[in-house]
Amino acid sequence: MTLCTPNRTPNRPRVQRPHSPPGRTGRFRPAGVDVSASLAVFLIALPLSLGIALATGAPLQAGLVAAAVGGLVAGRFGGSPLQVSGPAAGLTVVTAELIQRYGWRTTCAITALAGLAQLALAALKVARSALAVSPAIVHGMLAGIGVTIALAQLHIVLGGTPQSSAVANVLGLPAQLADARPAALAISALTVVVLLGWPHLPGRAGRAARKAPAALVAVAGATALAVGAGLTVPRVDLPSWSSHALPGLPEGPVLGIAAGVLTITLVTSVQSLLSAVAVDKLVAARPDRGRGVPRSDLDRELAGQGMANVVSGALGGLPVAGVAVRSVANVSAGAVSRASTMLHGLWIVLAALLLVPAIDLIPLAALAALVMVVGIQMVSITRIRTVTRHREAVVYAVTLTGVVLVGILEGVALGIAVAVAVAMHRLARTRITREEREGHQSVRVRGQLTFLAVPRLSRVLHQIPAGSEVTVELDGSFMDHAAYETLNDWRAGHLAHGGTVELTGPAGGRIAGAPADRAAGPEPGADAGAGASPGASPHACCRPWTPWHNHQCAEPPAPPAPESFEEPVAEPSAPLPTAHQLVHGIGKFQRNTAPLVRDELARLAREGQTPAQLFLTCSDSRLVTSMITSSGPGDLFTVRNVGNLVPLPGEESGDDSVAAAIEYAVDVLRVRSITVCGHSGCGAMQALLGAGPEDPATPLRRWLRHGRPSLERMASRRHAWARISGRLPADAVEQLSITNVVQQLEHLRAYESVARRLADGSLTLHGMYFHVGEAQAYLLSDADEVRGYDDVFDSVPPAVLAARAS
Repeated sequence: MTLCTPNRTPNRPRVQRPHSPPGRTGRFRPAGVDVSASLAVFLIALPLSLGIALATGAPLQAGLVAAAVGGLVAGRFGGSPLQVSGPAAGLTVVTAELIQRYGWRTTCAITALAGLAQLALAALKVARSALAVSPAIVHGMLAGIGVTIALAQLHIVLGGTPQSSAVANVLGLPAQLADARPAALAISALTVVVLLGWPHLPGRAGRAARKAPAALVAVAGATALAVGAGLTVPRVDLPSWSSHALPGLPEGPVLGIAAGVLTITLVTSVQSLLSAVAVDKLVAARPDRGRGVPRSDLDRELAGQGMANVVSGALGGLPVAGVAVRSVANVSAGAVSRASTMLHGLWIVLAALLLVPAIDLIPLAALAALVMVVGIQMVSITRIRTVTRHREAVVYAVTLTGVVLVGILEGVALGIAVAVAVAMHRLARTRITREEREGHQSVRVRGQLTFLAVPRLSRVLHQIPAGSEVTVELDGSFMDHAAYETLNDWRAGHLAHGGTVELTGPAGGRIAGAPADRAAGPEPGADAGAGASPGASPHACCRPWTPWHNHQCAEPPAPPAPESFEEPVAEPSAPLPTAHQLVHGIGKFQRNTAPLVRDELARLAREGQTPAQLFLTCSDSRLVTSMITSSGPGDLFTVRNVGNLVPLPGEESGDDSVAAAIEYAVDVLRVRSITVCGHSGCGAMQALLGAGPEDPATPLRRWLRHGRPSLERMASRRHAWARISGRLPADAVEQLSITNVVQQLEHLRAYESVARRLADGSLTLHGMYFHVGEAQAYLLSDADEVRGYDDVFDSVPPAVLAARAS
């Protein structure tokens, strides 16, 4: 029987809006810091919006419309609260080409259609897939756009008119230089000098002056020069809003219109999403660590950008995208909510209505110089170094060249094609060598063993004399079915003719379950150096990749071996108490593992330990150091503590355990390398991020104080964001975890024994990050030279690990 109580509403907890600061209701009540941040962004956005509109050949009001819509619409409905949207320099070339080909009214319609396409993509939840584009392609595209912008604006800087393409602008540059206008050149020169020099003003007065945006100061100075000196130069001419052009029905070939919509959609979407991810990293690096500011919802951000483009196109504005320059200014000014972005849009509206006489005084040459500098800065030297270090310089160069010479879509397509070709080349680059020493044949396979390498593998294997002793070392991370069949068939035939075959992995160890007198090969499609087929090993349960349930290996109960003198240990299916788990595991070790390692342990007991490296990692139970490093007894001298911290010398306050381990490993054991390994989901890093000044001084808090330099490093502007195989970390915890690895390496250098061994070249340092969920290890690039400016962690397959170890 159910009792109903009509007209009674249960008390429900208030649902916090996903993108509102905690403690705020739905009312628009901006904080004081949001108001000041919005003014700072407005002062940057106003001249840039006019300059971008000038560079595209659109009505100058279109830039103001796009800036206002980007602030009000994208700021209100987007998923990145602190990202500022508006007309972007990256869209200049695309928009200019559309205006030249189809006219302004049709370009507005294309912008609105691109917004609808973005809304459709947001509904399909595909925003994350845009981040799969290679960074080399994205940065190459932006650099190509920057070169094209700079070449076009250079003609206006010199007092002329830009041509229709980058090539034509280059060819027409000598004649333009010969016919340069002194007045325009003087105004442009002043703009560039102020723009570049303003951020570097020295002294206390310079520090106070730098609070004013350089772009605003440069344009204001150029305007004052033009007005004060009475120079006759073209100026901004904002027509009456009553004559502002609105969109019309698209006129032109359907395929051309569709290509324009596709281009606007892709460029605005990718740029906005990448910028949103970068904004999250900026917020996390602030001194307040972004407390109260939610992370970006990329699908919602894509929908917000789509709405903004629909509105901007309908009102006769330029295409809208997330803009890095304005977003950085917003975050740096301390904004805490989307109110700052929306207020900046409101200030743009008021300026467009009330400041028209002042705006009309701005020389076009000043705006052209401003946009030219922005275009040049889009060719980032730091990005070039990064893609070069990742061996993707050719992808970057091809994309840049294609964008400049052919067009954006064509250039990106060329970049994608080259990136795929480079990936295929790396996949197919397999080295197969054969050596003979005293009658013993050794075949070494370096790289991925796929069908592309089968002809070479088959040729080398069939050169081996029948009946000989052979060792095949599979020094790669993958073997497909074709290579498996080739290797297995040859092995069976070689064994049939009286020969012996031993398969080894990357470190030279025999593959489990594949002794020299058996014909079972490694499993296709699996780790080529990991093990044999499931049935090849009598103890298949205990292989490293076996799933674990309730901390016990999922193995069916087995009866005790006959004539066994051990007391049998029960193998229940239900979870065991902790003590029983310990006994259960010891029993398995004594039965299965001890017979295999007894000889090696006996040798180590006689000769003593000579580990090759000191491995310093976290106490987290999910980090199995021997498994992720494929090491065994005697290989690693391991130190584990909460947060893989290395206190600076003299700062341990009575606990010298870590310093003692470092001294013993470096001076007594004479290890050749030290590795600091962090990991994903680190509880110590979470505790560091959540620690407050009034937290009680527990033993854990006192220990974690050694991680505060890592927090300071992450918040410092002097250090670049760390990257993991080209991508930015997923959240603040991951960012702090990998920053902590770099910081602890710096702490190691402060130890006298470590510094001495580093100086004579007998010791190396390595940074490592292990992603638990992905089961993927990453090594810090160039750890021996790390100074904290480009911290890049690369994913390392077993083949590369073995090559570095050798």
